[in-house]
Amino acid sequence: MKIVMDEKIPYLRDVLTEMGHRVVALPGSGIKCDDIIDAEALFVRTRTRCNAALLDGSGVRFIGTATIGYDHIDSDFCSKKGIRWTNAPGCNADAVLQYVQSSIYSWARDYNVELRGLAIGIVGVGQIGRRVARWAHNVGMRVLLNDPPREACGEEGFSSLGEIASSCDIITFHPTLSREGLFPSYHLADEAFFSSLSHCRLLLNVSRGPVVDNKALYEALECGKLPCAVLDVWEDEPEIDVSLLGKLYIATPHIAGYSAEGKMNASRMMVEAFAQFSNHTGVLPQMSLPSPVPVHVFAADEAAALLDIYSPLEDTARLKAAPSLFEDLRNNYKLRREPSSYNIILKTAL
Repeated sequence: MKIVMDEKIPYLRDVLTEMGHRVVALPGSGIKCDDIIDAEALFVRTRTRCNAALLDGSGVRFIGTATIGYDHIDSDFCSKKGIRWTNAPGCNADAVLQYVQSSIYSWARDYNVELRGLAIGIVGVGQIGRRVARWAHNVGMRVLLNDPPREACGEEGFSSLGEIASSCDIITFHPTLSREGLFPSYHLADEAFFSSLSHCRLLLNVSRGPVVDNKALYEALECGKLPCAVLDVWEDEPEIDVSLLGKLYIATPHIAGYSAEGKMNASRMMVEAFAQFSNHTGVLPQMSLPSPVPVHVFAADEAAALLDIYSPLEDTARLKAAPSLFEDLRNNYKLRREPSSYNIILKTAL
């Protein structure tokens, strides 16, 4: 079977080839109709818009996106054409948690803030939001959760977005992007939201760029309504707002989920879904990662250990130095390793 894939999806090409398929790897943003006219399967990231303009008339019957989000896939069109598609929910949730932890720990260190006792609002309580909530609770923060779709399904314990805006010191966004329906998340943080902030000191968006109105965010930072913000996702990326970039504490090129473990998880999930679709028989080729070097991390506490493993300030410096290279920085990002791959030894335990 001919398969076309985004060349930046790691660990996937060799496995598909070993399964006996002919694989063509191309730049994700450059995949065109002619490239997939005789392909039966397509593996993508967010840079490939899988819609009628790309797929109509092609032989594609299976799409795998190595991402949690799937707003780049026209699910209605795929359903009409009988194209099966799958995403990779939770594949990089631990990597995004690592990014959030390191960003907040870095902010607390640089601004001399004690996290214990602060209120954190988590908007979107899926795979990532739940992990952030558990971590925040363990650090001693008061946790407020917001997830209207879950609340509408009968789950309890949620706060309104207004309550979070008026009472939280830290607010972090993790919803899926939706522009329609009962609970649209497009511009969830808009001018009205920023105007309603009471004493928020740090805002993070690591979900999808349009969840936060970037112009409204800029104005909130410009007038001092919001002291600090962290963006990994942007409106109109890779053509990002350079004026907003200059005002951010942490700014990165959509790499919050870019860990080696997360990428391997996504590729494994794609292979398993595709094997089921193609009725593959036999044992699937295995993927594994070597231990990081060095594997031991000695630190005074968890915050120091996680910042020793990964500091988002280094990625921020690279993007601020060359914002026009957003796409290159993202595509050629050196995948970091997650804390679970290290042997962390705290000095208090010695």
